[in-house]
Amino acid sequence: MKRINEYKKLFGVENEIELGTLKKSYRNLVKEWHPDKFQDGDALKEEAEINSRRIIDGYHFLVSMAPETLEANLPAYTETITNSGIADYQHKGQLLEITFMDGSTYEYFGVTKQVYIKMINSGKLNRFAKRAIYPNYKYRMSKREL
Repeated sequence: MKRINEYKKLFGVENEIELGTLKKSYRNLVKEWHPDKFQDGDALKEEAEINSRRIIDGYHFLVSMAPETLEANLPAYTETITNSGIADYQHKGQLLEITFMDGSTYEYFGVTKQVYIKMINSGKLNRFAKRAIYPNYKYRMSKREL
C-alpha cells in the first residue's frame, strides 16, 4: 500500500485512478524531469535521471491498477484464478505475490501477516485464496511468463 500511495502522491491522484488524468500528469512530469533537458555535468541531470525512472515506473504501476485496465483484463484474470492452481507465493510486508500454473503473477496489496499465515496453514491454498484473498484485496498483474 505504501508504494501505491507514494505513486498516487507523485502523480497527484486522489482516490480512483483515471487513465486520462494519470496520462496528463505523466506527460507533465516527464517534460519537467527529462534528463535531456540538462547539460552533462549539471547537478540536476543525475537527479533528473532518477526521477524520470521513478516517473516511468510509477506510471506503469498505476496504469496496471487502473479500473479500466482491470476491467479489460478481467476475463483473463477470472480464467487464471478459476482454472489455474497456485504454483508459488511470496509474502513481503503487506504484499502477497502469487504465481499461477499458467505463468501469470499477481500482486495483492494489504495482505497482513495473519491472513498469510492462515493461508499457508489452510492446507488448501486455492480454496482459501478464492474465498479470502481474490475478492478482498487490490491487485495487479506483475508479470506473465509463457
